[in-house]
Amino acid sequence: MITIKQLVRPNILDLEPYSSARDEFTGNAGIFLDANENPFGQNNRYPDPQQKELKQKLAELKGVNTENIMIGNGSDEIIDLAFRIFCEPGVDKAITFTPTYGMYKVSAAINAIKMLELALSPEFQIDLKQLENYFNDSSIKLMFICSPNNPTGNRINPKDIEQILNKFNGIVIVDEAYIDFANSNSLLALIYKYNNLIVSQTFSKAWGLAAARVGVAYSCKEIIQLYQKVKPPYNVSSLNQKAALIALKNEANYKEKLKQIIDEKKRVYNELEQMTQVKKVYPSEANFILFQVENAPQIYHDLVKQNIIIRNRSNQIENCLRVTIGTPKENNTFIKALKKHCEKSFIYR
Repeated sequence: MITIKQLVRPNILDLEPYSSARDEFTGNAGIFLDANENPFGQNNRYPDPQQKELKQKLAELKGVNTENIMIGNGSDEIIDLAFRIFCEPGVDKAITFTPTYGMYKVSAAINAIKMLELALSPEFQIDLKQLENYFNDSSIKLMFICSPNNPTGNRINPKDIEQILNKFNGIVIVDEAYIDFANSNSLLALIYKYNNLIVSQTFSKAWGLAAARVGVAYSCKEIIQLYQKVKPPYNVSSLNQKAALIALKNEANYKEKLKQIIDEKKRVYNELEQMTQVKKVYPSEANFILFQVENAPQIYHDLVKQNIIIRNRSNQIENCLRVTIGTPKENNTFIKALKKHCEKSFIYR
């Protein structure tokens, strides 16, 4: 087991966290005159800073303890706070594996942390031999692994992640934003085996709450306490907590929509494979598909003109586009437009 305190910035260890009025009182008082709130209105009271009800529901759903859960203002807050807790600006470093989610690098830059970007293999897996050279660098405090990965859509080999957890003397953050769509289980259970693991999940994807900005970090009690220490006192609004709770209470709707997205993904995948200009369609365990074409920028701009917005990922993977799975109607519109483009290109060859 790693000694977590040795990885934490000294000023964070010494930090006296802000204590809100709601932190200091745990009862059900009828009159709140403690937090200088407006006494009138529907949304006039500060939210529960500990998100107790939401954590309890998640603990029941995921089979973990509430002390192993931190609720963030989206997953981006979980990423940002990890830099603040563990990385000394201008001194420490972090590692990520490209191509991947861009906010790891952006958050590192905001916090003045050098980001080491290691290329994934042609199969979009981590090269463990290449990584061996970095395990003993004490200045590397964080490692970000997106699985299923964005924009490639594949899961990173879980056995490789366990090898990393055993060898790396820093914190490994496994970003599972798309885990609900995957064909295999989350690594969540490993937080009780490895105290240097943080598993990040979100309500933004499969739960359909991107507007609410609710992210979740699962980790050992010691790391969660550090997150609670540095987060803003009221980081998740009452409205957003309520939205997440309503979604959790309607699990049948979640499962129905999840199945529909997965079924639609298979259909869109098959359609893409049959198109003349599509050179490769990458397998996906997410709610999007990465595919390679002859001229990605041209196709991207052609679709934009028709008010169909996808992502041009050519700056990460040559001539690749990423399409999110929409409603059946939206998917049909996309497929029809792309087929038309392919037919037009074929005529002018």
